[in-house]
Amino acid sequence: MNKLSIQRQNGGVPKTLPGEDHISGLMLYGFDAYPSGFSGTDQFKAISTIEKAEELGITSDNASWFIKVLHYQLSEIFRINPAISLYVGISTSAPSTFAELKTLQVFANGKLRQIGVWAGAKAFAAADVTALQGIGTYFETKGTPCSILYAPKIAALNSLPAAIAVTGQKNVSVVIAQDGEGTAADLFTATANATPKNTVSLIGILLACVSLASVHESISYVEKFPSGVSVPAFGDGTLFNTVDTAVIEGLDASQYIFLRTYPGLAGSYFNDSWTLDLATSDYCTIESVRTMDKAVRGITAYVTPKLGMPLKVDADTGNLDQQTVAYLQEVAGMALEDMEKKGELSGYKVEIDPEQNVLSSSEVEIVIKNVAKGVMRKVRIKIGYTTKLS
Repeated sequence: MNKLSIQRQNGGVPKTLPGEDHISGLMLYGFDAYPSGFSGTDQFKAISTIEKAEELGITSDNASWFIKVLHYQLSEIFRINPAISLYVGISTSAPSTFAELKTLQVFANGKLRQIGVWAGAKAFAAADVTALQGIGTYFETKGTPCSILYAPKIAALNSLPAAIAVTGQKNVSVVIAQDGEGTAADLFTATANATPKNTVSLIGILLACVSLASVHESISYVEKFPSGVSVPAFGDGTLFNTVDTAVIEGLDASQYIFLRTYPGLAGSYFNDSWTLDLATSDYCTIESVRTMDKAVRGITAYVTPKLGMPLKVDADTGNLDQQTVAYLQEVAGMALEDMEKKGELSGYKVEIDPEQNVLSSSEVEIVIKNVAKGVMRKVRIKIGYTTKLS
């Protein structure tokens, strides 16, 4: 008898998102071997699906423990944000100057908005944060600013230094958490893991949440960014629910990123979206940095083509012509207007002093003021009995 059979398959077609805020990088260090699709001269790849990763030899049953960890991280990334645009780099060396991040950014044509860094067997050191901030500052000078999310080895929770935030370390965040059960826990306790154990980390979950968030949104937004982790732990295997509250509060005050739980809610959520700039800085959270980075990229894109343009001045005063001022204000504000419409800014203002002597300096100073979106980190509710409601 004639018969037609159709088998539906998951073709692994990558999803897409508008804009470029989701374009991300993941750099991993200290591997003992390269996946089959990588080599010492071919360390960077664009990976859009877990199927593509597996085609490149990144599998969950690979002989290399490190490659298994990479498969886990990628699985978590695509679970949370299947539409992420991701570039992956692998090194068999331990991290030193983190110069590989520059190469990864170039490989991605300067489009990376956030980069996750997994340090392998390299234990946390404040000097590494300084080096990473140097990379972040370099990116800014090249017009390709991005946030760096760092996952070092956590040898022992109680050995983490306090008060690591330093003025200007706005491009670096440190994540000290991992999943306390399932694949991550199995990888952490595996005999193939080092002694003392290397941190598996949940850098993939963090990177995915940051890439999924609008630039003004905090990854600590409970309703929008659940981690999917039922048993949160720290990078040394310590379970969150076994740690004293005072220790947890100290880790948060030191601006580490980890997972926490809430009474009455299942699952776990990020404690906050800290960078390692001082808590008093405008740039102490990832969303404040990402919002400004997007504004800077947008303003640059609109204003750069105007370099070298002729400037009309008022013949009587020598000041900038009012129409010229209005035009430049409009151009400089185009990207910000779009951000305001998308809800990424509360408002903005572009100011140009017409009394600038552009004939002698050939320089126009533009002052831009942004009003950020707020984040509801604390709520105080007053409740009690009363004899009447009016």
